[in-house]
Amino acid sequence: MISTVKKTIQKQWFLVAMFALIFLATLNPEIGKTDGLLQINKISNFGIALVFFLHGLGLSFHKLKQGLTSWRIHILVQLTTFIVFPLIFFICNYLFGQFIDKGLLLGLCYLCALPSTVSSSVAMTAIGKGNIPAAIFNATISGLIGIVATPFLIALFVGFSGDGISFETAVIGIAKLLLLPLVIGQLTRPFLESLHNRYKSITSNTDRIVILMLIFSAFSDSVSSGLWRDNGIGMIALVLIGVSALLYIVLVLTTWMSRKMGFNTEDEIATVFCGSKKTLASGIPMAKLIFGNHPALGLIMLPIILYHQVQLIICSILASRYAKRGL
Repeated sequence: MISTVKKTIQKQWFLVAMFALIFLATLNPEIGKTDGLLQINKISNFGIALVFFLHGLGLSFHKLKQGLTSWRIHILVQLTTFIVFPLIFFICNYLFGQFIDKGLLLGLCYLCALPSTVSSSVAMTAIGKGNIPAAIFNATISGLIGIVATPFLIALFVGFSGDGISFETAVIGIAKLLLLPLVIGQLTRPFLESLHNRYKSITSNTDRIVILMLIFSAFSDSVSSGLWRDNGIGMIALVLIGVSALLYIVLVLTTWMSRKMGFNTEDEIATVFCGSKKTLASGIPMAKLIFGNHPALGLIMLPIILYHQVQLIICSILASRYAKRGL
């Protein structure tokens, strides 16, 4: 029994660590909050830049070129990511927005505006034996589009609520913090690729450590501002139900649209996994840039945190089912 628990913790260490840090932030927010004991806010930008530099360093341009030709997949995935998701949000906002906390509503909007994620999209496509080059291209181009599309969609929603943000400042900040290190990493790849591959076990976990640091900082700030004092366990249950329903709708839509467009199974797999994913790796630092020291930042980030876990569980099951098909 103990060995089973130990193996589960080792395999799911990121999930365990994330909820442990949220619990710690709840108990003692003074440790991780802005200008608190750990001074996380003073080193967070360096950590984010390092993560995206390593992403650029590990990105194979050859594989990107391989995926370029699958243009029908690209169109469907990007339309799902930046049109279908926001449309679902706007419909839900119209129907239920008056009953939902404004901070949570902003978090749901932010979730729907985010780009796809690279690592899990490609991993799930690989497990399901789908079109891996198309998945790599789609996940990468989605992140680049998101630099402009995400703050634009957020500004559109926030503008309606009267709490406007500077679109230009958000785009420039995201480009400097995420895109510039990615480009530098890609440019230095010919010189540093072998070194990167040699220490891949270390570099592959860097993004998770930085995400954990940012989550801890954001929740410490939000707890200090009354996150759990003003919201109970019912809020978490509501978010979990909402993000699970959102994922289900998008999985059904992407599967149906793939089959309507006559995609083969490999292309369908890439479309379903790339089109349904939302990035936690980019989502957390982008939230810090777009929303700054918003008192409800922890609540804003809650939907993407829970969606990330739900998408990993459900899509892992789905990928295994795809893998068992007759080939």
